[in-house]
Parts: sequence; C-alpha cells; structure tokens
Amino acid sequence: MLVISVIFSFRKLTIEHITLILYIPAASVWFTYSLPKIIPITNNENGTISDRVQHFEAKLSVVCLVDVKFGEMLLYGLLLLSLSFWTSHSVFKIPLKIFAGKFNASVQLDLRSLRKSQSAVESGLSLASDPAGIVDFLDMINNLKGDSGRGYYMQMVIGTPGQTLNILVDTGSSNFAVAAAAHPYITHYYNRALSSTYQSSSRGVAVKYTQGEWEGELGTDRITIPQGPSGTVTINIAAILTSEGFFLPGINWQGILGFAYPLLARPDPSVEPFFNSVVRQTGIPDVFSLQMCGAGVSASTTADPAGGSLIMGGVEPTLYQGSVWYTPVLEEWYYQVEVLKLEVGTQNLNLDCKEYNSDKAIVDSGTTLLRLPGNVFSAVVEAIMQTSLIEDFSTGFFDGTKLACWMRGESPWRLFPKISIYLRATNTSQSFRITILPQLYVQPVTSIDGTLDCFRFGISPSANGLVIGATVMEGFYVIFDRAQKRVGFAVSTCAENGGVPFAEIAGPFLAEGVASDCTSGVPLREPVMWVIAYALMGICALVLIVLLILLILPCRRHRDGEITDESSLVRHRIK
Repeated sequence: MLVISVIFSFRKLTIEHITLILYIPAASVWFTYSLPKIIPITNNENGTISDRVQHFEAKLSVVCLVDVKFGEMLLYGLLLLSLSFWTSHSVFKIPLKIFAGKFNASVQLDLRSLRKSQSAVESGLSLASDPAGIVDFLDMINNLKGDSGRGYYMQMVIGTPGQTLNILVDTGSSNFAVAAAAHPYITHYYNRALSSTYQSSSRGVAVKYTQGEWEGELGTDRITIPQGPSGTVTINIAAILTSEGFFLPGINWQGILGFAYPLLARPDPSVEPFFNSVVRQTGIPDVFSLQMCGAGVSASTTADPAGGSLIMGGVEPTLYQGSVWYTPVLEEWYYQVEVLKLEVGTQNLNLDCKEYNSDKAIVDSGTTLLRLPGNVFSAVVEAIMQTSLIEDFSTGFFDGTKLACWMRGESPWRLFPKISIYLRATNTSQSFRITILPQLYVQPVTSIDGTLDCFRFGISPSANGLVIGATVMEGFYVIFDRAQKRVGFAVSTCAENGGVPFAEIAGPFLAEGVASDCTSGVPLREPVMWVIAYALMGICALVLIVLLILLILPCRRHRDGEITDESSLVRHRIK
C-alpha cells in the first residue's frame, strides 16, 4: 500500500505563480509521455538492507498502474502545483516488510500481510509493522539482555533526574521492586533521596519467591524505558532495603519487574502493577510478548549477550515463524494454564492430567528451569533413562547435584529425546503440542581445561506446581494477551542452530481421553487460602477471649452438696 500525503503551505499568489498554474496541462502531458523515458524503472536491481538491531534482508516492489490518462495528468498536475508555491512539504509513508531471504526486486512483494487483520483489530492486538500502531515495536527488538541462568533484564530510567538500572523481567510476580540500599552483589542502586519526583507511601512490603526474598517500603516515581513505549509513566515502586538470597553473585540487574496480575501484588491487590499502569496511562493494548534468546549460552560466559526482546503493546511478526497457538488463562493471578499431558520422545507418561496441574501450571519467565510436580518429574526422568542412548547414567545429573561432561566437540544432545507438553487450546475440545529439543533442557554450564564441556539438567522437581520457565520459553515467542485472557506460543526465530530450530509446535489434536477439566480438585489458590487462614485466626481469637473471661471471673462455691472446690472428690479422699 502506497500512501502519499502532500501538505501545502500557502502564501500569497503572485503573477508568476498564476502563470505557472496555466502551464499545468502542458506540463502534465510532458510528464505523462516523457518522464518514463528519462527515469526508466528496471526490474533486476539487487541489494541488501541492514536493520539497526539485527540483520534482515528485504525486498520492496512498488508497482504503480494508472489506466486513465486523465488520472495521470491530474496527478502530475497536482504535484507540479505543490512545487510552485513558496514552501511545500511531501511525506511518503511506505511500510516495509522485513524478513529473511535473498533480495530480488524482480519478485513482486505482497504487502497485504502488513495490514492489521480483522482478528487483530477485534482482539486489541497491534502488529509491529502496522503504521497505525501506537508504539514502534521495531525499537523494542533486542531490548533484553541476559540468559536463563542469570535472568533476562532490561534497562529502565527511574526518578528525576533519571537513574539507570537493569531490571529483571518476571511474569511470575506483580511488584516492581528495585534495590534502594547497597548490597555486595550489585554495583549500584536506586537512591530515593536524589529523585525529586519520588513519593513515599510509608507502607512496608515483603515478597518471597521460590528462591530469595526481600523487604522494603512502597512509594511512587516516574520511569522511562529507552527501548519501550515512549513517554514517562508514574508507577508503584518497592524500595528494597533488606534481602536474603535474592541478589546473587554474577548478576547484572538491580531490581525485578513483575508482569503478573494485581491479585499477586504485595502487600495487597490495591498496589497497581507496572504493566497495568503503562496500559492505563499510555493507552497501548493490554498485551505484551517475549522472545528469550539465551538457548545454548553457557552460564560461564562473562560477556553480556543480547538476550531477546520484550514487546509491550503487541506482537512483532519478525520474532517468530509459523503459526501462533493460544491456550486460555484459567485464573488471572499467575498466568495459569491447563496442561493435558506430557510425552518423552513418543512415549506418553499416561498420568492423570490432574497430576500435571497440581497445584497449578503457570508460565513464568522468572523461573530458570522447567519445574514439574514430584510424581511427574520422576516419570519424566524414568522415561528419559529408558529412551536415551546412555546406559547407567548418573542419577546425580537428574537431581541437579552433578554435571555431565563430554569431550569438546562431542554433542550430547543426540543422546536425549524430545519432550512435549500438550496444552488445552482456546477451542477447549482441542489441544496443541509444544516440543523442546535436548538443546533446551541439556544446558551448557562450563568447560574444564578446554577439553571438556559440562552440562546441567534443565528440569527440576517442584512442590508448588508445574512451571513453564525459561528452559521452555527460550524455544518460543510467547504472547501474553491479557485482553483476551490467553497465552500464545510460536516457534522463536532465535532458538536455532544452522537453520534447525530447538523447538516445535503442532496441532490441533482432539482432547480425547482427557478430562474436561484437569484442574478440578486442585488445591485452592493462594489468595483464597489467605482468606480462610484469617477467618480461622479470627475464630481462634474469639475462643481465647471467652476463655480469658472465664478465667478472670471468680469461682462460685456451692454448699448444697454439689461438687465444688470445697467438696471435691479429691478433698474427701484426702480426709
């Protein structure tokens, strides 16, 4: 689609201008018949373009067909008219489709895919290459750094004047918290005293994670994201004053950015999470998407790799290949989804689907590994040992206490099977399958003497449900479509080696032989349990008050032969 906008800046017309206007018909005829001979259009020019962030090759074919001679004359006449005024400006907007492939101008490019589809309009999604989009998603490409072992983080500017910090991206929590005091494992922290826009709420807050915890004070301040939505947003900030096991050696981030729902916010859901504030104040669609590109990166690497992209407000088509498959969000606290079954290689684990969802199944970028409930983890390890090509493999590798090492140059991945997770589709009678290859769950950690490469097992047991963490997410472009209460998966363009992707996706499959609800009977979610706990505490307090009243009141003594303190069986026995 070619959109031509000609903007005129009018001044007083002079005799010379009027004379030029009279020449329009003649000039139009000259443009129609002579211009194509002077500026020929060829079809066999070749070249390449380089994107600012990562290299792409593109092709652009613009075909202008004008069948009516009068239309040609009118177009060229208007163009000449605009040039005849004192000042004039022309703005040409040509959406480009960027993709991998050889540049060939002789092949016509179909620009229809750049238009926002009707389904995208209805769902509130905004495509990155949509010229009417609120934000420019191409500026957000590669705005993440890090890897699964050290976390994925982005740069943010907090306060006035701005203080730049790296903030961990976590879809498994809802608080935005930054270090506000010195810590041995961080290089710098957010100094509230230096920000003129910081406002304290004088409320304490504490959050515990699967690993680590922190305590601090709530407040608000302004933030900007250099590679994010434009503008300044005022958000809730938890200033971390003390922590235990939260900041770790070797990390390069100083805070955490929770993208989950308000129900998980601490100390209560009235604390509006970061992304809710961004959507409300900027008007972007309530959707964000993640590409995490740390697959195959050794944890011993000291360099800071370009770790991926966080697209806020929509979906960037160049970050995935193939189709996007969506699964419903069951509860808006974590991004809770429904897992129907697991396969190791082609072997179905044949467990009750409720086992996979006990006590919940969530998608969490802040969790390093694929975490499975105890029974499921044991079944997966047993199936891997049966189907892998390794005999008498050490159990220490699977329980995370030992590394497995191979001679440098040898590939251990050919010895392990694929692992597939079946998720319920938005059409609840169907499912789809996301599959990770061994390159994602047998992860390089370090090398020894330059001769051995050592790996860890990227799956671990969990006491808090199934967690689809970075081990799986690194193979996919994951879309958190909060407006439609769904999470989407598509194969990532950065999780591959030699053109071979580390992940696969397929469907639809009929959900036959699977319970209509694999989450029934699952323990109550955390906020409900808190309500029950407080109710029980209230009942206990009431009982204690009654008992205290009874203890304080003096004992009544009866002299009519009833058993009292004065006429007890013990007293009579003593006598």
